[in-house]
Amino acid sequence: MTRDASVLALALLTATMPAGGVQPFTTIPPASSSGLRLDAATLPLLTETDPRFQSYNIEMLEVVGGAFWKPYDSDRAAQPEDDAGHGGISATAYQYRPPIDFSSRRLIALARALGPAYLRVSGTWANSIYFSQDETPSDQPPPGFKNILSAKRWRAVLDFARSVDAEIITSFAISPGTRNAAGDWMPDQARRWLAFTQRSGGRIAAAEFMNEPSMAGIGGAPKGYDAVAYGHDFKRFKALMDDLSPTTILLGPGSATETPRPWGMPPHLPGAIATPDLMAAAGPGVDAFSYHHYGAASLRCAGARLPQTRIEDALSEEWLGRTIETYDHYAALRDRYAPGKPVWLTESADAACGGNPWSGSFTDSFRYLDQLGRLARAGVKVVAHNTLAASDYALLDPRDLTPKANYWAALLWHRLMGSKVLDSGVPIRMGMHIYAHCRPEGHGSVSLLIINNSDRARLVIDLPHDGRRYTLSAPTAGQGALLNGTILALGASDRLPPLTGSARPAGLASFAPRTISFITMPRANNPACR
Repeated sequence: MTRDASVLALALLTATMPAGGVQPFTTIPPASSSGLRLDAATLPLLTETDPRFQSYNIEMLEVVGGAFWKPYDSDRAAQPEDDAGHGGISATAYQYRPPIDFSSRRLIALARALGPAYLRVSGTWANSIYFSQDETPSDQPPPGFKNILSAKRWRAVLDFARSVDAEIITSFAISPGTRNAAGDWMPDQARRWLAFTQRSGGRIAAAEFMNEPSMAGIGGAPKGYDAVAYGHDFKRFKALMDDLSPTTILLGPGSATETPRPWGMPPHLPGAIATPDLMAAAGPGVDAFSYHHYGAASLRCAGARLPQTRIEDALSEEWLGRTIETYDHYAALRDRYAPGKPVWLTESADAACGGNPWSGSFTDSFRYLDQLGRLARAGVKVVAHNTLAASDYALLDPRDLTPKANYWAALLWHRLMGSKVLDSGVPIRMGMHIYAHCRPEGHGSVSLLIINNSDRARLVIDLPHDGRRYTLSAPTAGQGALLNGTILALGASDRLPPLTGSARPAGLASFAPRTISFITMPRANNPACR
């Protein structure tokens, strides 16, 4: 008998939901179950993530201000700026946004609730940023750069990171302004930036040389930039970091989705460089292999012939499975060029180019949490969501920092799913995505993440340990989420609501279609979680 049959306890009921549905946290009577079960006490340890596994991005463009992805519901005219390095995309896709307010009490409180985490400050705009040690530098960047990062703004990033228990990931400028007459990358800018960071009491925990070198041609690199040039640059960059910041984790290459599938970033992008060529030219040197994943590009980039998706497919197995296909693609390259190195996903969301119109809705929480579950089980150490508070794919509404559905999903994951990953043994199928972790506090306690992405079938499981249940479902309107039937919202003075869950006795539990549930079992006494 297989382990699936002997240890697991699953029954997928295919009956259509009755009119009005079933409350997502209802326990059904024994007559409607086949009696199979999942015993959390016996689930073996599979792998372990970084304690800052669930992380997020604040784009360099947010730090300095500039043209970012225009909201779909905006009636303001696009700025008459260039395409900010994203070739082939209409200027109407962009809109000026002022620098993010790092002193915002709401922003600090909500980010702190997700700590410890990594805060990645990078993005395409970081490739062409000029660091000025002046508190109030000139408005015009030097030739070969597109924007200025002032000492004041970078110090604000460092202060914010400290206040929310975040370690910084970043990347460095590589645009023509960083190069000598022969086109060689010169480390002067990077050296000044690192020295200032250290003098200010900060540190760079991890760094990629540049943002998305696989798309260097639209990322601010010099004309004709190729793998050979990248290899020379990376070796000089590594020597600099070994000398000035030896504790920084060197990440690379940070390429964007290149899978051979139709939804991969297409090869027609100007200046594209394949990851095997990048890694071969750079040689050994990374401490962790990094990559980016988007399952598609948003509607904003349809005109640039980038791959699209539909909301109708947002809960499909094909869509949810794209994240692991991209991982498999890059993991194979890691095995070839950086064997044994950990894997980090340093940028991801539902769709590139700012996310699709439904990015902020509960519909995308299936992808968000399923991605975390799949990648943790695969052994990925860090996953950084793009972004915390900018554009449609943000965890927080950029206008007033109201938490979106994915923020509440992130908060529950943070509180309930620890860094020790257990093997649930459950094959993924429609309506049945089950992930198991030790709870952060240990003591033998186990948490399950149970995703029913089916639109018709209830999932029934016999769980022999009591505990608490936290079921997320869609509200009737808006971007938030319901927890056990109650809308999640900030209280007075931006207090987070109590996320206590509901008591769940041992035995059968039913999981309604299109719901996401966390089940905690503090008395599971799993040896791996002690």
